[in-house]
Amino acid sequence: MPILAIDLGTSNVKAAVVDRDGTLLGTGSGSIETIHTPDGGAEQDAERVWQTVLAAADQALAALSNRHEVRGIACASQYSSIIPVDRDGRPTANMVVWMDQRGALARLKKLPGGQHMRPNLYQMARWVQIHGIPPLDSGADSLAHMRWLKLARPEVYQRTATFLEPMDYVAMRLSGRPVSNRCSSFLMLLTDNRRSDAAYHPSLLKWSGLDPDKLPELVSVDEPLGPVLPEVAQRLGLAKDTQIFPAINDTQAGGVGAAAFAGEHAGISIGTTGVCVTHVDFKKTDILNSLVSMPSPIPGANFVMAEAGIAGGALDYFLDRLVFANDGFGDHRRAERFSALDRAVAAIDPGSDGVLFLPWLTGSVTPAEDGKVRGGFLNLSLQTTREHLGRAVLEGIAFNLRWVQGRVARFAKRDISGIRFYGGGALSSAWAQIFADILQLPVEQLREPEYAASRGLALLGFHHLGELTLEEMQARVPVAATYEPRAEVAARYDAMFAQFVRAFRKNRSVFRALNVGSES
Repeated sequence: MPILAIDLGTSNVKAAVVDRDGTLLGTGSGSIETIHTPDGGAEQDAERVWQTVLAAADQALAALSNRHEVRGIACASQYSSIIPVDRDGRPTANMVVWMDQRGALARLKKLPGGQHMRPNLYQMARWVQIHGIPPLDSGADSLAHMRWLKLARPEVYQRTATFLEPMDYVAMRLSGRPVSNRCSSFLMLLTDNRRSDAAYHPSLLKWSGLDPDKLPELVSVDEPLGPVLPEVAQRLGLAKDTQIFPAINDTQAGGVGAAAFAGEHAGISIGTTGVCVTHVDFKKTDILNSLVSMPSPIPGANFVMAEAGIAGGALDYFLDRLVFANDGFGDHRRAERFSALDRAVAAIDPGSDGVLFLPWLTGSVTPAEDGKVRGGFLNLSLQTTREHLGRAVLEGIAFNLRWVQGRVARFAKRDISGIRFYGGGALSSAWAQIFADILQLPVEQLREPEYAASRGLALLGFHHLGELTLEEMQARVPVAATYEPRAEVAARYDAMFAQFVRAFRKNRSVFRALNVGSES
């Protein structure tokens, strides 16, 4: 009897019906549009997101002969995003997405009532001690989005009964309960993560400037929220006693799906953003390298949160805006973008003839957060072709993850033995080999890598039901292929990686000068 897993990303939603052995019985998907505003905003229509979730779930469930067999529904999503809802659970405004810059501390202080939003040094230190992360200057946290809604959209704030992360919003639309937990609430920055249970800390609540009654009730991540709402059960053809599991964020779900909650390996996911995840058994913050351990849905463990910033989104930018664009130069759109990319990459030697791609199109995160740095190509010549640029994009994103992975290993106080590669980017065998060569580590490309988070959600659900041990969960993570690092390209990539890091440091002042008007 399977579990339906829903994985809500920034640009799409995926649904999968997963059996207890980890087999995908049916899948569905849908796309989500982000609305970018001139003032640095990034929003999504929350009602449309919900309808897209329902359509993807219905598509996945179509593979079953009897939908009443589904035991439960588990949800994960991108995080550091906020949906305000009223007492009936309906959105009072669009979702404010993680990339939204309007909640940056420098912007908040210019709004009426925002002069005291920036924490002082004592408050910063206490925030790190209690939670792990203080409010970010860039505004790239859920607390910033809630504060922005309060100060810039007071009419929305007044109508709002509860602020929810997107995964908790989906769980609420399924169960009727507007709640959160120690995993899904992490980027609200208001919980005391020194405790094993979930609780808001009174000092952090006071300093946030928010009304506590607008925050979701915190519940256990280990216990189902209850049965699916009757109208949703009817819409999807599910049994009325189908259980809804507490939601977690996609970093945690992917970490479970890559079995990165145990062992000496790490997981690397390439979706819109890139992330490196592994486990530790301690709470720790490394502000210098923008690393922190976040609560895990696995008891007694923490996941290392290492966000690399935009990754697959940078590749999409290159393909959609520079190669297969529809603009004043003509309509060059092509349906099979990635097959063309694979052919182009195969024709170019490792190192792209010295061309470097800097992937920070929306700013850098780990290991050096800076909202003003940007992307670009370095070292072009008259011999540089679009094929060189395509391979350089893949290598540049991999160089950035090598930088992140090195800091993760130091943070975790152990060597990383290998990489589990998942997310949409892991569909590319060429990229898997590039990662192996640049990291000089074996890379295991997961089977159905774009559904790794969905599989992790389902396996975790079976674990909560007492039907799978942690060891059995690890055994149910399928590997499609393993890519070994090639020693003959190691020196070339080592030299290029050194210049990649140097390029970040040397050009940082240039980017800051060029983006002087940006307040992120």
